[in-house]
Formats: sequence, structure tokens, C-alpha cells
Amino acid sequence: MPSIALLFGGLTLLIWIVLTFFRGAFWQLRAFDDDIAPHQSPPVWPRVLCVMPARNEAEAIARAMMSLAKQEYPGEFRIVIVDDHSEDATAELARGTAQEAGAGERVRIMGASALQSGWTGKLWALQQGIASCKRDAPEYFWFTDADIEHAPDTLARLVSRAEQQQLELASLMVLLQAKSFAERLLIPPFLYFFLMLYPPRWIADTKAKTAGAAGGCILLRQTALERIGGLAAIRGEVIDDCALARAVKRIGGAIWMGLTRKSVSLRAYQTFGEIRDLIARTAFTQLN
Repeated sequence: MPSIALLFGGLTLLIWIVLTFFRGAFWQLRAFDDDIAPHQSPPVWPRVLCVMPARNEAEAIARAMMSLAKQEYPGEFRIVIVDDHSEDATAELARGTAQEAGAGERVRIMGASALQSGWTGKLWALQQGIASCKRDAPEYFWFTDADIEHAPDTLARLVSRAEQQQLELASLMVLLQAKSFAERLLIPPFLYFFLMLYPPRWIADTKAKTAGAAGGCILLRQTALERIGGLAAIRGEVIDDCALARAVKRIGGAIWMGLTRKSVSLRAYQTFGEIRDLIARTAFTQLN
């Protein structure tokens, strides 16, 4: 019996040694905390198009839309909301919020066409938004979810980092809700294991194969999107954010993933079943 206990004790110690010294120090995130990082303004602020897919987001779309309209971005910034066949008042609420914020002229709300074979729903909605700007292509696309409330300086921080570090893709993990009992119990370990699988240091390392991104807030250079063959190159991927990061890194593009507490997810998970579905859509699919 003592030998078995010693064996398990040694195995536990080995696991902690590996996690501490051989997983890209994933638990040390200060270097990837975008809230405290210095941001240098570029000489010229590039043109950005924000594409937000939205399906049945009536509960959150007004706050998410208002946070986009209030972005303190010095350059040209337009917003396309793609209503993905919502069965609620998502489009009407988004339109009303844009008018209330005085941003009606730079916000376009469009309905997604029927889903094409081979595409996942979110990627097809993003593709619709991208296709809507062919006449006046931006230098960057900002992909964000309709259940995220961004800080006013989120876009400016992302762009300044991308310009300063010559990044093709930059993403931010926003602050998730941890209010219900299920959230407090399961969301922290979920994030812990995500960071363990995708250490930010390895993601930023151009020599490492690891590629990951936080799909709720992605800034993508337009030329990088063209080089990977557009979103069609990953059209069937369920975990679209990591697939996009892999595609960009595969062509030699520099990518980066950090975190912020200034932008907040509005998505609440009240039950263990809801979080189970979240994990089933992400970790289980990604790990086959």
C-alpha cells in the first residue's frame, strides 16, 4: 500500500512539473493582460469593418450594439450586423439601438441568405458580412459576438497592437460570467484547461505549431484573409476561431491571443446542462 501511495504521489508531482515548466507557463498571463499593456497609436489608423453575426440575441443585442457604436476609434469604422434568421426581435432592437446611439449611417443590418451546404452557420453569417463590403474593403475585419459588451477602447487597443507588432490576427478572451453556482464551479476550470491546451506564449511563438484564438473578439488583417483563401478555407469547422488561427499561422502569419476584463460576456449559464453543452461544442469537438 505505501508503494502505491508513493507511485501516485510521484505521478502527481511529475504532472505538476510538466504543467509548471513545460506548457508555455500558461498560468502566467501578465504579459497577455491587454488591460495593463501599453498601446502606441499608429501614424495612420486603418479602416476597420466590424462583422457581428446574431441569431436570437434579443436579450443582449442592444448592449452589444451600443458598445460597438460607442467605440472610441480614431479611424474609419463601420459595423455590419448579420441577422442569422432570428425568430425574435434581434434585428429591430439592433436597428433601434444604432439610431439611438446616432450611429445609423455607419451601421448596416442585413439578413443572412439560406445556409449553403458545407458551411457552419456562424461562418456563413460572417461570410455574408464580408461580402457586403467588396466595393470598399477594409484593412481589418473585427469579428465579435452579439452577446459581448465591449469597452470603448477595445478596438483601438487591438488595432494598435496589431500595427505595432505586425500581427495578422489578434484576439481577446473577454470576461465570462461567474454568478450562478454552476458558473462559479465550472467556468474557471474550463478556462484553465483551455489555456493549458492553448498556452498564449505558444500561440504568439511563430516557431510553435500551437494556434488558437478567442472567437468572441478577433481582429483579422484583410490581406491575411485573402492569403488563406477566405473563410471558405475553414467553412465546415465547428471551432472556427482556432481553425482560423491555424490557417493564418500556417501561411506564416503572426498571431496573438490575450485577455481582458474590460469587455464582458453577457451570456449567462444558469444550469450545469447549459455549461455541458458549451463544453460539448468546444473541448470535445476540438479534441475529437
